[in-house]
Amino acid sequence: MNDIELLNSVGINKILMAKDDPMRYFMRSIMAGLYLGGAVILSYSAGALLSTNYPEFSKIAVAVTFGIGLVAICFLGAELFTGNCLTTIIPVYDKKMHFLDIIPAWWICFVGNILGLFAVGALFILSGSFNTIFPTYLQSLMDAKLAFEPMQLLIKGILCNFLVCIAGYAGIKVKDDMVRLVMIMFFVAAFVLPGFEHCIANSGFFAMCVTQFGIGDSPFALMGIHMLIATLGNIIGGSIVAGIPVYLMFKTKY
Repeated sequence: MNDIELLNSVGINKILMAKDDPMRYFMRSIMAGLYLGGAVILSYSAGALLSTNYPEFSKIAVAVTFGIGLVAICFLGAELFTGNCLTTIIPVYDKKMHFLDIIPAWWICFVGNILGLFAVGALFILSGSFNTIFPTYLQSLMDAKLAFEPMQLLIKGILCNFLVCIAGYAGIKVKDDMVRLVMIMFFVAAFVLPGFEHCIANSGFFAMCVTQFGIGDSPFALMGIHMLIATLGNIIGGSIVAGIPVYLMFKTKY
């Protein structure tokens, strides 16, 4: 099975699962959010602990630990919206599916991811862990994240999901577990360290902010605009910037 056949098989299975067994697909999407939630807890806890005295190491700690979420998704099996932007678009390019066929799969996955990650982020704050240092850490991150320029945010979203989809592609194609783990962790670190924007991860971050600071003091409008632009960038990065070259690289004439 060549790469196009492999990606076609993976993508078509996801699309058909969303159509024929939407509850199973939805639960797999929620589980992806929960796995990423574990990564959010680990990475932001490490970042908060180091932020006061070692701010540079704080950023590195967040970057090198967040990849465990995508590792769990690839190894344990779940549906991540951003990764599916690549796998489900290949059957469309190869004329095995119509573009409208993938919209329900994307929508179900997006909602499930956000629900799972939102729940973990909110519960983490409600647990009171690191409550002496976390509010200040979250406030500084939120101020920086919401002081965005729309075009730069869009480009950050594009670059983010290009890297996420390459990591996910490695998770599908590479057979050696240790090599898969290393490639996924480093590609994820490559988008986290420069501050590229991942719409699903951001939903967990915003959930922590809303829970920490309260509904009345949370800038919902800015968060919504941020999520919208980042999501659009992620779709472009996965489906076009990663999807078209991958498809053309392995497409054969016959």
